[in-house]
Amino acid sequence: MQYKTVTLPGDKKIALVAHDNKKKDLVAWCSKHRDTLKTHTLYATGTTGTVIGDATGLDILRLISGPLGGDQQVGSLITEGKVDFLIFFWDPFEPMPHDPDVKALLRIAAVWNIPVACNQISADFMVASPLFNRPVERSIPDYDAYMASRAR
Repeated sequence: MQYKTVTLPGDKKIALVAHDNKKKDLVAWCSKHRDTLKTHTLYATGTTGTVIGDATGLDILRLISGPLGGDQQVGSLITEGKVDFLIFFWDPFEPMPHDPDVKALLRIAAVWNIPVACNQISADFMVASPLFNRPVERSIPDYDAYMASRAR
């Protein structure tokens, strides 16, 4: 696979996802960082988006519920370049019926080289980074070059 460099903008497009047992943690985290988050575009899977929006007043673009395909919807937005950052508070103690979707989402995030925070402290470190609110370069798969090489 060939790669190319793209620039993440200063105003990030952030996906917020939380398993049921972690929704309160994500709401608390979003409340703590509300002023920072309001300057970015926020997406969230179904219930998580509703809970965060109601508790914080943040403007959330709501997707469908994770178990109904919302995790895959976030993955699709990542591949389209419409999500730059994933904050996914997942519950390591609770088996989920959509675990394959969760694994696929984390794989897509790794393939497309986007930052991922899986708990409060990793999310705190990321928003505290000087890179969080400014443009930063990253390497992503060069899909156009891949398709051109297949057409030969």
